Formats: sequence, structure tokens, C-alpha cells
Amino acid sequence: MDAELFSSPHTLTPPTTKEQQLSWLRLLRSRRVGVSTFFRLMGEHGSAEAALKALPKVAEAAGVKGYAPCPPEAAEREMRAARKSGARMICIGSPEYPARLAEIPDPPPFFWAIGNVALLQRPVIALVGARNASSLGIRMARRMAGDLAEAGFAVVSGLARGIDAAAHEAALAGGTIAVQAGGVDVLYPKENAELAARIAESGLRLGEDPIGRQPQARDFPRRNRIISGLARAVVVIEAAARSGSLITARDALDQGREVLAVPGHPFDGRAAGCNMLIRDGATLVRSARDVIEAIGHPDALTESPTQSKEEALPDPPPRPTLREANTLHNQILERLAPSPIAEDQLIRDLALPARRITPELTTLELEGRIRRAPGGLVSLA
Repeated sequence: MDAELFSSPHTLTPPTTKEQQLSWLRLLRSRRVGVSTFFRLMGEHGSAEAALKALPKVAEAAGVKGYAPCPPEAAEREMRAARKSGARMICIGSPEYPARLAEIPDPPPFFWAIGNVALLQRPVIALVGARNASSLGIRMARRMAGDLAEAGFAVVSGLARGIDAAAHEAALAGGTIAVQAGGVDVLYPKENAELAARIAESGLRLGEDPIGRQPQARDFPRRNRIISGLARAVVVIEAAARSGSLITARDALDQGREVLAVPGHPFDGRAAGCNMLIRDGATLVRSARDVIEAIGHPDALTESPTQSKEEALPDPPPRPTLREANTLHNQILERLAPSPIAEDQLIRDLALPARRITPELTTLELEGRIRRAPGGLVSLA
């Protein structure tokens, strides 16, 4: 996380007590607090407890009356439901939190995990592809996933029908990670329930959404950034020209990951996305051997230490006057539209320091006037 996103010298350390975990949970589950705002508030106030106390005043200053954070009872219910389902809370900054995921622009502050969390410390390859995969695509996914797992990689995918399920099934003995949209205790789709149960026994299931939440359409793009964030490389096996697998590939490129694709017949619509990726520079692969040649053998790969968020951060800039803040709000809103743009691009367009703009983005987000999306994107609400 870029230090400029913070405006306080406070450090961010993982919670060590149940009370601190509840505070992290309450803060992220509070209305209009997304991942970016969570880190912003933690940076400004030093702890989730302090941020929760300050949040009503922050919201009031943004023009939101009667704001109340997530109540303790709701967080307690989610904690109890997590324990009942066997899920553990893995927080950023803890030894179990994967280093590569911590490096992406919008890492989940915490996620729920069911199963073998040691897999998070292995080199990871993502295999994704079409839900309505062909027989040939299913065979390719099974062979590639099985061979990669045998070589020492953990294979991550999204527990969807088709390519995802085939990859999980083949890699189960060697190590597979399923990243879920919705609650990690919610088995979706239903036909993969038995596979999900076996992954919980010998692999790992994880997700950032609240326990018990049924997956919704907007959850899947957020889920995809975690799949690519965990991985050293993303391999796409069968994907239409407009598909969720290509969203994962774009996330991978934004995160500095390798993108590889299995080619397909030009007349097969399920291969259109893969062929487009190869045309645009993705590495063509036909087997696990090709993948290993492209990125290296797992024995030769070392995971970088988790990017520290505990470094001293610069002093906050002077708070703007009400007139100055209102002027900047108008400038921000004039440059935004319903279609999202990169926050970095917005900052460049405004020609102002990031530390000057990001607090006002937080205010506008709490007001409900803008919306932040994975990948550092921002748009009008």
C-alpha cells in the first residue's frame, strides 16, 4: 500500500486479541467503508478501535447525519458463525497472510480461511477459464493442474463450474486453493459442494466477504483480484471474448503478474479470449512444462517478505478550509463519471499531491457520492 495513502505516522499491525479482531471486523463491515477507506482510517487513527470512535464525526463532517459504525453484536455474530464453520481470520501483517497478496494495490485487510493455510506460503499458479468448458478444455485443465501441483505449486482458482472445478479436482492431492465469492461457508455453485468439502479437508478455501453472505454479481470481480494477487502467474484455459477470466487476466497485469494462455481454434468462441490474450502479448502455453519454463521451477522460487505497512508515515498535511475542501470536491466530481477511472489518473489530472486528494476521496465515499472499485478505480456513485 502506497505510503501516500496514509496521512499519519501511526503503524498498522495485525490484531492479537479477540477484541482487536472484532474492531477490525466492525470497521470493515461499517457502512460505506471499503478496503481503501479501511486503510485510510487505520493510517489516520492508528487502530481500528480509534477509527471506530472517530468514524461518526468523520461521517458528520462529510454531511452524513446519524452515522453509526457496525454494531459489536453484528461482529460477534459473524465471529461465532466463522467458528462454527471452522473458518479462521487471517489479517494483513500476520505471518500467515501471503506476501504476494499484501503487495497488490487493494489487498483485503483480512479474509476467512477454512483448511490448510500453509498452502498460502507455497508458490502459487492460478488456472482460470470458461464455465461452459469443452471436453478438451477440461482435459487440459486437469492435466496442467495435476502436473503443476506435482511439481510443487499450489493451484488457485475460483471454485466455479468448468475449468475451475477441473483444476481444483486435479490439484487436490498436491495442494489447491479455492477463492470464493460470498461467504467462505456458502457453497456455490451447489454442484461443487462435495468438491468444496474435500478442498476444506486437504486444501484451502478462503474469501473476504461476510460469513453467510450469498454471492452476488459484484462479488466476483473483487474475488478475481485475490486469485491473481495470490499467484505468480495466471493461466487462462478457454475464455470467451468477454468473460470473468479476462477480468482476472487484467487484474494480473495490473498487479505485475505473468499472464499465460492456452490457444484454441479460431472458430471456437470459448477460445476467443485466450487467442486475444496471446495476440496482445500473453505467453502461449500448452502444458505445465511450458508454464514452468516461463516462470521457473517452484524450488527456485522464493516468496518475498510481506510488504511492510509498519513504516513511519509522513505527517498529515494541514486540513483544508471548508471553502478549499468544497472547491476540491467539485473538481473531483467534475472529472468523474459513472465509468470508473484509475485513481492515479485522477490525481494526475488534478495536478495536486496524492496526500491532498485522498482524504477528500474518503469524505466523498462516506457521503455516498463516489464509489471505489478493486484495482484502484473510482467513479461517481
